[in-house]
Amino acid sequence: MSTTMAHVWPELQGKLPHTEADFPLQFSEKVEPSIAFVLKQARCQLYSGENASLLEQNAQIILDFSWEKLNTGTWRDVDKEWRRVYSYGCLFKVGSLCHGEASEAKLQEAIKTCDMGLLMGAAVMDNILQTLVGILQNKVKKRQPGEEDSNEEPAVKRVKGVSASVPEISPVAEIPRTQCPSLERFSMDFLALQKPVILKGVIDHWPAFKDHCWSIDYLRTVAGCRTVPVEVGSRYTDEEWSQTLVTVNEFIDSYILGKEEGGHVGYLAQHQLFDQIPELKEDIRIPDYCCLGEGEEDDITINAWFGPAGTVSPLHHDPQNNFLAQVVGRKYIRLYSPGESDKLYPHQSQLLHNTSQVDVGSPDVARFPDFVKAPYQECILNPGEVLFIPVQYWHYVRSLDLSFSVSFWWS
Repeated sequence: MSTTMAHVWPELQGKLPHTEADFPLQFSEKVEPSIAFVLKQARCQLYSGENASLLEQNAQIILDFSWEKLNTGTWRDVDKEWRRVYSYGCLFKVGSLCHGEASEAKLQEAIKTCDMGLLMGAAVMDNILQTLVGILQNKVKKRQPGEEDSNEEPAVKRVKGVSASVPEISPVAEIPRTQCPSLERFSMDFLALQKPVILKGVIDHWPAFKDHCWSIDYLRTVAGCRTVPVEVGSRYTDEEWSQTLVTVNEFIDSYILGKEEGGHVGYLAQHQLFDQIPELKEDIRIPDYCCLGEGEEDDITINAWFGPAGTVSPLHHDPQNNFLAQVVGRKYIRLYSPGESDKLYPHQSQLLHNTSQVDVGSPDVARFPDFVKAPYQECILNPGEVLFIPVQYWHYVRSLDLSFSVSFWWS
């Protein structure tokens, strides 16, 4: 065990309030007195530092109790107070794991605990879990053996099955491209008319292309030990589709480098990644054209999409305008206007009402005869290009290579 890992607690402790009396624990009456008592016990143990095992026991009680609350009913109905309680449980568990001489295994568990709080909890104490996980991550972050410098070309050459078949794009149906249009021109020619377009030259300045070229190796370096949600399955409409939690390194090893038994497809697709891992957020910029929307910058939803060739997003539409920025690899994309919805056979269920029943790659014409009558636009989106997908436009997306994209949803 290295000395840098042995003495992490003083550094973490320095980020907490100086005294127990300054440590906030205010909750509404929705939090039962019994669990509020355990929270106060854990706070006392955190500051006394006398018995890490008792602190860990109380932290686990808090986590187990609040976890039940988080998993009762639908997520939108979960009271934020219980998400806060869960975050405090994570904070106390991190304290118990890092007291004294913390082994690398305990630090890894502490990082996972922080990530669970960031994913499932609510921000407490100026988002203390984000502060602590940054310290912990720096303690365990190591370059992989033989890792290339992060400024070198993306390391896709080591990925098995790098490319899928590239479809022929019809010149008649191809989505137009334009070079860095002014805000006024974009607003008049594309936004006002709700007309799809590929924007070139508008994200070339991103650090993801210059200072920190995004690649497998770079992702391992900045986020390899972090726990993230992963979609397992080639598309979310498949029966075998599921979600799981793994570290970024495990995701890369199992689903990107082709080591997973049975050929399962994994896809890292989530809107919390950039909040969870600020280093990645610093590598991108919100497109200037988003200022033409009605909302504030904080209202823009930023999504990460990272996965192997062959991953598919079924034909669906979203409730907001979308800028899809391609950073690594290529994607085949097909668009249908909202006026063609009746020919696209949306699912009847409320859950999938925005998703077509048709498999665009292999349509069942007998079952969905009108589908072939619907006109569409298509493109191959290359690295450095941004596709404007107007609100309610149907889109089908298939990765042709190892792909890393960023989408910006805005109104």
